[in-house]
Amino acid sequence: MAHNLLIQNGQASMFYINEVPWHGLGTKLNGPATAQEAIQAAQLDWPVIKLPLTAGSKHIPVPDKFAVVRKTAQLVQKTDPVLGVVGKDYTPLQNRDAFKFFDPIVGQDAAIYHTAGALGLGERVWILAKLPGQIRVVGDDISEKYLLLSNSHDGKSSVQIKFTPVRVVCQNTLTIALGDGQAYRVVHHADVRSKLESAHQMLGLINERFDAMEETFQAMSRVKMDSNRLADYLATVYPTVKEPEKMELVQRDRSWSEYFFDQGRGNRVPGVAGTLWAAFNGVTEWQDHRKSRQSENQRLVSSWFGGSYQTKARAFTVASEKMLAWN
Repeated sequence: MAHNLLIQNGQASMFYINEVPWHGLGTKLNGPATAQEAIQAAQLDWPVIKLPLTAGSKHIPVPDKFAVVRKTAQLVQKTDPVLGVVGKDYTPLQNRDAFKFFDPIVGQDAAIYHTAGALGLGERVWILAKLPGQIRVVGDDISEKYLLLSNSHDGKSSVQIKFTPVRVVCQNTLTIALGDGQAYRVVHHADVRSKLESAHQMLGLINERFDAMEETFQAMSRVKMDSNRLADYLATVYPTVKEPEKMELVQRDRSWSEYFFDQGRGNRVPGVAGTLWAAFNGVTEWQDHRKSRQSENQRLVSSWFGGSYQTKARAFTVASEKMLAWN
């Protein structure tokens, strides 16, 4: 399934507003007012439970191991997929509980629910809220402001909350953490709900953080790059490795990011061309749009959660550090 969206009753588990997504699937809404409405529109209003794991035809119990499955009217059926295998300390966080985090900032001219959906068999779900206002870097180079929350049911990742500005001119996703580090994470342990409630207290810092990001992006646009600085920046974003076959990929990444530094969408306009901001966006355009032949949805997953996200986060950190050294 190229789009990798969960399909239920012949429909994709996803809603959207405004333009139809690239895959043409999902339910279009004028704009849900609450997380519960968003969950219902995206067909995510199902709970998960932990069931003891057994092995073999005699169903021998596997100590301290549990299967995470969707709870149905029949509790569980043989055809129900296992979303993940977890330990005894893992506490499921239901979609409705995770997504309630967004309700206080939505519906008061503060944000709107933009999209939500489930991937694979339902092991990962997300909700994206669009915040008001824009990040203006230089001239007409602007980015829209989004906040992304994801929850998993496979035991492989925590609840994550990220800033996800989108550069309008090229649709680069500049995914950056809400807290210090790579993302604001809440692990699925017994206190997962209380930790999300404490995370709720951070909502008052959101606009402040976006203002700080705008200042950082603007500062990047004031740092002029030459060939030595560009080579230094890209060598730090894509570090040298010992294995020859892996080094070939590193060289490819550096080369294409250098190309998009000069030729990327929006990177040749006055005030952007030849700057650290253009170098950063050269990396993000390569990672978001050009790097692989994956489907659009697989590329989006990588951009938000996978290898591309890690590279872009590193590119932002490196740019921030180089900016201080070069000013």
